Amino acid sequence: MPGAKYKRVLLKLSGEALRGGHSYGIDNPTLTKIARQIKQVTETGVSVGIVVGGGNIWRGSQAEAAGMDRATADYAGMLATVINALALQDVLEREGVDTRTQSSLDIRQVAEPYIRRRAIRHLEKGRVVIFAGGTGNPYMTADTAAALRAIEIDAEVLLMTKNNVDGIYSADPLKDPKAKKFDKITHLEVLNKRLEIMDATALSLCLDNKLPIIVFDLEAPDGMLKVALGESIGTLVTSES
Repeated sequence: MPGAKYKRVLLKLSGEALRGGHSYGIDNPTLTKIARQIKQVTETGVSVGIVVGGGNIWRGSQAEAAGMDRATADYAGMLATVINALALQDVLEREGVDTRTQSSLDIRQVAEPYIRRRAIRHLEKGRVVIFAGGTGNPYMTADTAAALRAIEIDAEVLLMTKNNVDGIYSADPLKDPKAKKFDKITHLEVLNKRLEIMDATALSLCLDNKLPIIVFDLEAPDGMLKVALGESIGTLVTSES
């Protein structure tokens, strides 16, 4: 197998990516498929950090719209990410991948507390590290947590997966057949065009720290492996015009 392009990556997994064809919860065959893709990447020598969302279990925005306090709704969402992280950790370890879960919320019975230097040490030892609990703060999304953790662990690229979409488009390709796909685009262009790949706070973090983003479809055959090997799939978001 050819050498990988990156030494360390951060994968942002949406909660929706874990539910498969269901409207709620975790689909075990889908989770196993994702774990095997991650294992393929680790076998090339790339160290992998993962931030997982919780939208398959809890949507804070919907709870807030129903009258729940925003901070309370967000903390509930952080707990949902811990559930997803534990499920992913279990499947990865059954596939033979040494894995650690670190949580921004203090839940020591099920996950290590997030400590940056310990996370980096795990990665240096070849372990996959799953970061749960978002940033540990309300009003911050899992996208912001992904950008922050990627910068903290010195990841070379942030990998963003989208359901049934193979990159960034000028409009929603599932609704607009004339939507144009971008092979490469800058952070500023994404902000100016208001392309909804992640929230503005997360995107600004990536811009300020010159962290490239690759948006790709996890359902593509060997999609994550191809990204790690440097193949041009999906859309590259870069600070260079």
